[in-house]
Amino acid sequence: MCGIVGYWGPVGPKKVIIDGLRRLEYRGYDSTGVAIFNQKTLQVLRSPGKLAALEERLKGIEFSGPSGIGHTRWATHGVPNERNAHPHKVGPIAIVHNGIIENYAEIREMLIRRGDKINSDTDSELIAHLLNDELKSSKGLLEATVKLIPKLKGAYSILVINENEPDTLVAFKSGTPMVVGLGEKEVIIASDVQAIIEHTKRVIYLDDGEIVCTQKNSAKFYDIHGKPLDKKPVTLNWSTQMAEKQGFDHFMQKEIFEQPRALRQTLEPHVTLNPYSVNVKDLGLSESEIKDISRIQLIACGTSWHAALVSKYVFERLTKIPTDVDIASEFRYRDPILDKKTLVIAVSQSGETADTLAGLRLCKQQGLKTLAICNVPHSSIDRESHGHFYTQAGPEIGVASTKAFTAQILSLHLLALHFGRIRGSLNADQISSYTQDLIKVPSQVEVCLNHDKWFKEAAEDLAKYKGFLYLGRGICFPVALEGALKLKEITYLHAEGYPSGELKHGPIALVEPTMAIIAMCPQDDLYEKNVSNIEEVRARGGPIISIGTENDHTLEKLSLHFLSIPKAGWLTNPLLSAIPIQLLSYHLAVALGRDVDQPRNLAKSVTVE
Repeated sequence: MCGIVGYWGPVGPKKVIIDGLRRLEYRGYDSTGVAIFNQKTLQVLRSPGKLAALEERLKGIEFSGPSGIGHTRWATHGVPNERNAHPHKVGPIAIVHNGIIENYAEIREMLIRRGDKINSDTDSELIAHLLNDELKSSKGLLEATVKLIPKLKGAYSILVINENEPDTLVAFKSGTPMVVGLGEKEVIIASDVQAIIEHTKRVIYLDDGEIVCTQKNSAKFYDIHGKPLDKKPVTLNWSTQMAEKQGFDHFMQKEIFEQPRALRQTLEPHVTLNPYSVNVKDLGLSESEIKDISRIQLIACGTSWHAALVSKYVFERLTKIPTDVDIASEFRYRDPILDKKTLVIAVSQSGETADTLAGLRLCKQQGLKTLAICNVPHSSIDRESHGHFYTQAGPEIGVASTKAFTAQILSLHLLALHFGRIRGSLNADQISSYTQDLIKVPSQVEVCLNHDKWFKEAAEDLAKYKGFLYLGRGICFPVALEGALKLKEITYLHAEGYPSGELKHGPIALVEPTMAIIAMCPQDDLYEKNVSNIEEVRARGGPIISIGTENDHTLEKLSLHFLSIPKAGWLTNPLLSAIPIQLLSYHLAVALGRDVDQPRNLAKSVTVE
């Protein structure tokens, strides 16, 4: 969602803040702004639209102060325009805010009744009014913040600066992420480590209800009551180079092509070669706890939900454990029936997905064991889970998730093999065979990527169609859902994923020459049934774009475009089928002139409901 950057240090706040905001552009935004000290005054500049518009306004302005704050806004309350952009300044106080203040209507009514002039339509400006009030009866910004927090309800992270305290930044959070970077004689506070890693790898993550207060180049931490906390920094293993395009046209394209490396890095710590086996290390679950599991509950959103759906087929086949998958935004509102022997697995690339985090907390409150599948160590979901499994995808900047999807599927495959070995549901030969299949995946993905030229040609031919129906069966059905989501996200064209076996229960009515059919059809135990569905579509004039096993001449003859993947086993077909659907969406979006890395209305991490 919104991007936040605050800085105190010798480098000059303008450059650090703008560079930090640029690294947060991938989160999605519609307006930008900064508040930076110039002499003894906070100068506020804001602009609707992209960061470039703000940079144009900042040209030629030199700031003499040591500190400032910046923001990229993703609108919730109030349309995207300059008056609703952050920072909001009331008296000496300027604030930036990510999240939603749920009791904003009550606060706004109170402020209007007493005669305050409110200049925007946002819930965020109200925070500045309240804090300005508290400051009048407080010894400083920290004390005023402690008084303010009980008056706010919702999920938020807030960064504050006071015109009368130029060496001080105060930040606090409840629900949405905030991280503090400790550099050489400088402090950076941001909503994402991407804004920090260029300056330091030593960071401290704020937990809910915690406050950080900087005094020049030091940072002190407090609980919600103002009591000091002892928090230790962690060292990031990401580099700025990992977050650059490195010669690719878009971050999404780069991240698609990074998948062989990401998959190797996710795989290598957990496999042995003699004998071939899987042993997941540092999981946080003992063997006795794994043997005691009676049910698995996966919760996730968006692309992570599709990865979790793939794993349902795998867990039930390999471990014989009943497995349920819920969209996290629905899970906690349906009063789920859970017992103490259920293992809850929360899947999230960012580790900050608000609905997934809320579902995780609900399960913990009921005494269930929890496990996080996450790409960002020390994120909220990671910190709050009993155990964790890290995908090794590295920073994912493109809003449309690609390498995180395949890394999540592979991680869940490894977990299933690990559980199956410990529980005895798989014998040594089965474990060896499946492990060898997984070891081949990074190289097989490279083969798929080598076919990019043909995927691009197929994609450019798809621009003439009015809609897209993605079909799949069994373990590849969730890949069809993911294909439709990718296309919608970055091309803005209508697409729908559907189980092939349900075709005659309604979707076949959509079939006509202007509706492209994307069929997942690898050679597996459901291959003949998939081919039969393709024949039904073809008989009604539907153009077929098929994704199938190499050298499948039958499927090739039935298809307008045949996109091949290497011959593979049941377990690994979803990982390979993901590559063509990603590249189809990418190339079609480019052909249509879309903003691939920052599609309209979308944010990378959904950190509020």
